[in-house]
Amino acid sequence: MAEAKATSCSTCKETRCSAKEQRPNETPEMYADRMAIEQRLCRIDHKIIVLSGKGGVGKSTMAANMALWLSLSDKETGLLDIDFHGPSIPRLLNLEGASIDVRNKTMIPPETDSGLKVMSLGFMLRGRDDAVIWRGPMKIGAMKQLLRDTEWGDLDYLVVDCPPGTGDEPLSICQWIENPDGAVVVTTPQELALLDVRKSINFCRTLDLPVLGVVENMSGFACPQCGEIVDIFKKGGGEQMAREMSVPFLGRVPIDPEIVRSGDAGELAVGQKAGSGTQQAFDSIGKAILEQITGSQNRSK
Repeated sequence: MAEAKATSCSTCKETRCSAKEQRPNETPEMYADRMAIEQRLCRIDHKIIVLSGKGGVGKSTMAANMALWLSLSDKETGLLDIDFHGPSIPRLLNLEGASIDVRNKTMIPPETDSGLKVMSLGFMLRGRDDAVIWRGPMKIGAMKQLLRDTEWGDLDYLVVDCPPGTGDEPLSICQWIENPDGAVVVTTPQELALLDVRKSINFCRTLDLPVLGVVENMSGFACPQCGEIVDIFKKGGGEQMAREMSVPFLGRVPIDPEIVRSGDAGELAVGQKAGSGTQQAFDSIGKAILEQITGSQNRSK
């Protein structure tokens, strides 16, 4: 005789909520975890997953600037950093040394001056130089805990900074987050990076995860004296790849010494030098992402 499905979720009146019923072949423990995660995330209107097929393309920098741009645009925003082997988000946002407030087994994320809520494994390390030497099951367990136990409250947007590649961590996060708006895929212009980024786009398609678009980072070098753009890594590779794979192209960000300086100082480029080329690039990309989300919502009605 089949066991009756659990129907104990009472956080909302939405009868179609996937957390209200236990799925076939789902153990009680698996269902409890999924329900706990959904109870946290159902109060968040939009969820954006930032991916890259290759490390070193500036994915965390893009995720942090994107989240800060949303926060400075009067959107209630959170940033979840699950890049366990390189948790650079605390440094980028000048939150090194910040502590997590734990209340009744719930973690309250630290906030930036703009009100951006941030959760990262980097807050849990004893020292900033500590290496995370974990096998897959430990990483998956830590990811699940961050999703299940972080109290984000009511948010307009949650930006998730994933590790590079298409392995366990990105796969698990994409499966645990119900109905994300989509993924932003970060690349650099050269073909070596684009080879791996194509895999990320196919990864999204396999999981039925919408691709909001591609960002081409390090697209030319912006001379700090004259502003001239020199194409060190070529230019336009990301845009051409996006066109070939029929996904939106969101924009390009040049190599800018100011991005390096501001990242090291915990003062992201989005909040600096209004009117600069880099600031304009992030502003254009942020608006393009919002247009993709709005357009997708209109098409689904």
